[in-house]
Amino acid sequence: MNNDNKNNHENNKPAGLFADKAYEPTPDVSSIPSDNTLKPTKPTVAQSIATQDNQPVSEASTTTAPVSRMAKKTIASGEPLKLAVVGHTNTGKTSILRTLLRDVYFGEVKNEAATTRHVEQAQLTDSRTGEVLVALYDTPGLEDASGLMDWLEDNTASRRDGIERLQQFLAADIAQGSDSYDLPYDYSQEAKVIRQLLTSDMAIYVVDAREPVLGKYKDELSILSWAAIPVMPVFNFTDSQNANIDDWQTMLARRNLHISTRFDSVAFEFEDEMRLWKNLATMLTHSEMLEQLMQRRTEDWAQLYDEANIIIADFLLNVAAFVREINENDDPLPVLQQMQEAVRQSERAMQHNLLNLYKFYDNAVAATPLELQAYQQDPFDPELLKSYGIRTTSGAAAGALLGLGIDAAALGTTLGLGAAIGGIAGGLLSNTSSIADRITGVKRLYIDPATLTLLATRALDLLTALRHRGHAATDATQLLYKGENSSLGTSGSDNNPDEDNNPITVWPAHKLPSELKKARGKPQWSSLSSGKSEQAQLLRTDMAWSLSGKLQSYKRE
Repeated sequence: MNNDNKNNHENNKPAGLFADKAYEPTPDVSSIPSDNTLKPTKPTVAQSIATQDNQPVSEASTTTAPVSRMAKKTIASGEPLKLAVVGHTNTGKTSILRTLLRDVYFGEVKNEAATTRHVEQAQLTDSRTGEVLVALYDTPGLEDASGLMDWLEDNTASRRDGIERLQQFLAADIAQGSDSYDLPYDYSQEAKVIRQLLTSDMAIYVVDAREPVLGKYKDELSILSWAAIPVMPVFNFTDSQNANIDDWQTMLARRNLHISTRFDSVAFEFEDEMRLWKNLATMLTHSEMLEQLMQRRTEDWAQLYDEANIIIADFLLNVAAFVREINENDDPLPVLQQMQEAVRQSERAMQHNLLNLYKFYDNAVAATPLELQAYQQDPFDPELLKSYGIRTTSGAAAGALLGLGIDAAALGTTLGLGAAIGGIAGGLLSNTSSIADRITGVKRLYIDPATLTLLATRALDLLTALRHRGHAATDATQLLYKGENSSLGTSGSDNNPDEDNNPITVWPAHKLPSELKKARGKPQWSSLSSGKSEQAQLLRTDMAWSLSGKLQSYKRE
């Protein structure tokens, strides 16, 4: 990550519910400097919705948290757990930490060896109290454990215990690095890992599940065991078809490592994270801090989901209440185009609010999901409606206009399709909704149920994808969650299932939830109609809570 990206992150990055602090790399874990790092505060749902309505949001306030040196001692009740993350080079140690921290900026992730050169520290805190529960240490990759094992066997006494042999290695010139000593081998990276192990309470050993079981990995585990702390293997990249988990588990069992877990840093599952913490807790005498962490993160995960559904519900109500009136003889086309653009911008703002809520930001570190074609397509494109199984009348122009409440029957029969399209410039399209409107010659234009259904489905699909995307994902296509009911990636399909039995959309287009139907007669609820964002948002708040509950019942996972 370049310096510009880091500076932008420190100054502007919003935070979510997980109040985790990442620190700059330290040259040596044995002497961690007391650097301060800014910790942004979490934007509220109201701020997110205000952004959706294109309203200014005040900058987040910040606090500082010093990094202090941590000496090794047996973990006792009430103390933060010191957890070292170790493993062979390029197995995804930093990637796992990014996902645990919900921080795409932590460390550096590249598809090459030895990306992490120093120990980096981060903290997992209680989101309510700010109490530090777990101190995480990202260590450099073990590059030549077999060579180090040969040195240990040749230069240390086998009668000594493991810690004594490791300490003898750390005191040797060969552990200091070849820059200062004329030595044929450089074990300075391994030395950094071992120093951190000896000051930690336990470690997780990250395994690239795609790799075969090789002798160098066996030597790594032997060296780690000498530190005399609990070590739990964690399988990364488990979503790959080339995973060799069975072979790994057999080898681990022969080394008395019977507790392991799966945690894919790209294809994220919250249940896998909870299982990771639970398995670690079983290996500790005092596990109160991990139990507190599991409880708080479970609560925070549920709260994130509630907030996300409120953001989506508020957006849908804002669009459903969007109404424009024109006189009978006015040309509707300019108004139709303005309404379409307003809805596009509102959907884009809602999508960005969801991304920020789950700590996925527009940056150079990872591709954003909004780069996917599935989210770039125009919601008023009749072909997109068709791909979701939503029927429209024939003709692209007619389909586009249907997205704004133009009567299909009037297009197809009353005027005739060709006459209707040709008569747009003459203002012949009528959408009167009441006798009073007919008497006064007023036409009301609004967003139709088919488009509202499409907008709701796309929003919930995005939410589902975000909940299954690890923060180490660097490819936009890695966002796609291929759940049973997900419609992501279906654009362009020729299928057109019956709406009443449609597994793609959240509801049949002609059966809108009662909250959206009520919004039809409440133009004051829409900031798109009135231009009064705060007032409109307050008016639709109660209905947004009600609709969000229904959205959660439409399972997309």
